[in-house]
Amino acid sequence: MIRAAVLSFMAVLAPWGFSLVWADEGPPLGPRTIVVALDGTGDFVSLQEAVDAARKGDTVFVKAGHYPQDVTIHSKEKIKFVGAGVDQVTILGRGIVVGALHVGKWPYGATDIEIRDMTINDQGGHAVGLFNGQGIVLRRIKINGMLFSQQVHDVRIEDCVIGGSETTGALFADSEAVLIGNFIHDNDHGVSIAGKSNVRLERNVIIRSLFEAVVVSDRARAVLVSNTLVKNGGGAAFLGQSRSDVTGNVVGLNRVGFVIAPSSQTTTSFNAFYNTDGDYLREGNPNQPAPELKAQSDITGDPYFVDPGHDDFRLRLDTPLLKIGHFPYLGALAPASTAARRSAEK
Repeated sequence: MIRAAVLSFMAVLAPWGFSLVWADEGPPLGPRTIVVALDGTGDFVSLQEAVDAARKGDTVFVKAGHYPQDVTIHSKEKIKFVGAGVDQVTILGRGIVVGALHVGKWPYGATDIEIRDMTINDQGGHAVGLFNGQGIVLRRIKINGMLFSQQVHDVRIEDCVIGGSETTGALFADSEAVLIGNFIHDNDHGVSIAGKSNVRLERNVIIRSLFEAVVVSDRARAVLVSNTLVKNGGGAAFLGQSRSDVTGNVVGLNRVGFVIAPSSQTTTSFNAFYNTDGDYLREGNPNQPAPELKAQSDITGDPYFVDPGHDDFRLRLDTPLLKIGHFPYLGALAPASTAARRSAEK
């Protein structure tokens, strides 16, 4: 009888479009901000516990402090890991783990992860490791050591400082990435692109690499556009069966400019050179000068940096590198204003 009465009641409600809602469902939960603080004033003291608690859409906010911890973000989607500022938050790592920050791990990945506004220190050979992930953004991060990436896709690294690695500043293996507006400094190699990677470098300054600023090898693909490669052992090396398009770069104050392997497919145009031991070399043992590789659109001579002795690689207003091809200026940095130039000269 009770069952029949309930069915009869539902039948009466149906024509008016009513639906049954369970009382314990409640409204959907919105994005949360989970706070980490060493002094206990947040939701967590542990970075890893905060990340593990994060759900899709959440932000983990890290208060100021030096964190002797490491953290791995895996099996997560659409979360943000945000520090109070690049000079306010430092993740130090732990001695028992290689690397201080990891995104993705085998066999787990991570998707649509944004990390910004903090410093990551080297621990045991590298600082940041990206593994088996997709849609990863690193923005305004200072990385003291190596950034290592393997089998990650749709990675964007923007406005970061990467330096101090005893091997490579940023290494990409079988990965897809875009690097825009970064300062990469004081590494053995600046950026290494290997395996079947596909990487675009745009408006980066790469300085004081012991060897090359950029190495493209194996079957990797690379686009280098509007970068400033200065004070390195070499500007860039294109090796193996790699394929590269290289245009609009300033390659100066290095020992050599480009080293190109005969097996690679490298297209160059509208690059500016100012190096001590040659601008184009063909790979060999030793490498051989190859002036015939020079593109007709290349420019050779002093680029007129504002103050290269103090690492100010903006172009002076009297530089010959303005309005070249379709570029308003060559290299990564816009020409200095008159006021800025006068200030630098004082």
